[in-house]
Amino acid sequence: MRMTDRTIELDCGKLTPTFPQRLAAGLAPLTSLFRGFRNRMEINALRDLNDTQLRDIGLTRADLTSAFLASTFFEDPSEHLTRSARNRWRLSLFRSHEE
Repeated sequence: MRMTDRTIELDCGKLTPTFPQRLAAGLAPLTSLFRGFRNRMEINALRDLNDTQLRDIGLTRADLTSAFLASTFFEDPSEHLTRSARNRWRLSLFRSHEE
């Protein structure tokens, strides 16, 4: 019995994006800018919290100030705050294991 190899050539060229995909890609920079602006306003509202409340969420007043100073207007400062809170949590976890 013989087996014959058959190949089917499919036209798998580059697909053209649909209108919603092109629209989403075109609006992505604007969406990112809006998200950064909104996060800046939320971080600014964190200044109204007292030190105990900030400590509960893993932040300090210095973290808030450095987040604004470390990021430009077009960057999202919330990433800096997230890193600060995670680093502080890891240090506290490490300290609790040493005791």
